[in-house]
Amino acid sequence: METSNNTSKIALIVLAVLTAVLGVLYFRSNQLTQEQAVNIEEKATELANTRMKLDSISTQLDAKIEEIKALGGQVSDLEALKLQLEQDKSSLKKANHATIASYDAKIKEYDLVLTKKDADIVELKKQNGILTENNQVLTTQNQTLNTENSGLKTENKTLVDTLSEVTAKNKELARKVSIAAALKAQSLRVLSVNSKGKEAEKSRFNGKKIEKLKITFNLASNPITKLENKTIFVRVLDADGAIVSDEAAGSGKFTQDGKEMVYTAKQVVTYSNNNQAVDVFYSRGGVAYKPGKYTIELYSEGFAIGTGGFEVK
Repeated sequence: METSNNTSKIALIVLAVLTAVLGVLYFRSNQLTQEQAVNIEEKATELANTRMKLDSISTQLDAKIEEIKALGGQVSDLEALKLQLEQDKSSLKKANHATIASYDAKIKEYDLVLTKKDADIVELKKQNGILTENNQVLTTQNQTLNTENSGLKTENKTLVDTLSEVTAKNKELARKVSIAAALKAQSLRVLSVNSKGKEAEKSRFNGKKIEKLKITFNLASNPITKLENKTIFVRVLDADGAIVSDEAAGSGKFTQDGKEMVYTAKQVVTYSNNNQAVDVFYSRGGVAYKPGKYTIELYSEGFAIGTGGFEVK
């Protein structure tokens, strides 16, 4: 009976010890859980605060960039800083308690840059104020210049119109003078010359016997024609309108009314304003002239100065 009582006492003591141990363990476990919860809450708070500060700095950076751009300043450094800020915001998601503390230094650096940029913006505004004032002066001057320029344009147009009118009149006068001063060939005659130099003038020539043509005419007196050398081009056309020419006999080309034309013969004479006689010779080199009526055209200095003709039987 006594042994049974002792066993019960021991069991009670062991139970009491176990209960005490379990109580201590429960207390310590509960204490650790509360500390962890506090730590987690503190970290979350730190993360949230740091995130808010970085977001605020990001907003301020955007505003500074736009304002400085509007004032004409350089923003490359701020744009680089904005890129770095975005990287810091991304890295913040993986930060622990130790690394979160390092963001305080970064935030101070960002705040320092923002403060410096405030001073830069003030300076830019001052400069822009000066520029605006200068621009207003330049605008006023430009308006004055535009007004004066409009007046000058009007005067210039009037002068151009007047000059164009005078130029047109001068050209017309020059054309009339040129026409008036043009040579005039008169009394054109055609003779045949044989190998012995004998000349003959007939109403109809024998084409086989024409060894050389002699075209003779007078240049009418004209007091406004310059006393200088004149080149006279002679064109002989057969009944079909074909030009009689032979380069070996001195034929060639000249320009008349902007077109290239073939001449039969040419003669350079010194104009003397005394109704002088001019003789032009052309030898066809033994080739017979075919029958028909031939036309002779004379040109000099861009003008047709005379015509004539002869007939071959």
